[in-house]
Amino acid sequence: MRKYGNASRIRPSEITPEGVFWNRRRVLQSAIAAGVLPGAVAGAAEIPAGGEFAQLRSWPGSVSEAPNSWEEITNYNNYYEFGTGKEDPARYAHTLVTDPWSVEVTGAAGKPGTYTLEDILAPHTLEDRIYRFRCVEAWSMIVPWVGFPLADLLARFEPESGAKYVQFFTLLDPEQMPGVRRRTLEWPYREGLTIEEAMHPLTLLTVGVYGRVLPNQNGAPLRLIVPWKYGFKSIKSIVRIHFTDSQPRTSWNMAQPSEYGFYSNVNPNVDHPRWSQATERRLGSGLFSARTPTLMFNGYAEEVAGLYQELDLVRNF
Repeated sequence: MRKYGNASRIRPSEITPEGVFWNRRRVLQSAIAAGVLPGAVAGAAEIPAGGEFAQLRSWPGSVSEAPNSWEEITNYNNYYEFGTGKEDPARYAHTLVTDPWSVEVTGAAGKPGTYTLEDILAPHTLEDRIYRFRCVEAWSMIVPWVGFPLADLLARFEPESGAKYVQFFTLLDPEQMPGVRRRTLEWPYREGLTIEEAMHPLTLLTVGVYGRVLPNQNGAPLRLIVPWKYGFKSIKSIVRIHFTDSQPRTSWNMAQPSEYGFYSNVNPNVDHPRWSQATERRLGSGLFSARTPTLMFNGYAEEVAGLYQELDLVRNF
């Protein structure tokens, strides 16, 4: 359930254009002024030059391990809409325009509709917080995400009793996303969670990383983080949220169902058909560094194991 590749550093020519960045920055400033995002302090709501959030505090449940570097986190990504290489998103994602941005809400919900980025962010009242999570994609990483529980947003749409699952869709735009011109996957990219997983407090709607506005290659302006699952479940650049009574299709399961299950929980007892997942290596530690045992649910078993008490996690991988 992991995909491997080589990392490289971002080039100056590959940085998000200044006009796009500052437009997104103004949206986020407005959200901070409304007390929406981490960084809000009475009378001093401002993102300093460089797009950084002010006054961030670590979430009490954050792991104690030191995070990976900004360069590692922003230059080693899976985002196939911009290419299949780990360095491709940092190289090509500057073409993504994130302002204006809207999210369509459909399906079994009392308040469907199209919501702008401002709509989504403005109603929330949140504590200043930065979540330092262990994340597993190709290598393991410690990533300090800036965000808030997805449940805070989903509750506003009033899911109906029949809404057993939530499906998410990434933007599909060949003009901005050169990778979708190839049939690597069936586009648009889509993912799904059970309603219980989606409403769990560790499932985040994320708007930043390392105290800064989320870079395009990391899924700007809105992405999920589901820290007890493999990285491809944490869908990027969300444009649609769909509530449904049946298990939704997901991109990697559609492409290779024998290798990528719907749940995709980090599980050292379930091997990928082509490699073991019992151990992992930390990004930045070097190709020949010692591997460490993979933790069940990526170390979050105490918080999330109860979601799967009646589920065979070998069959339902």
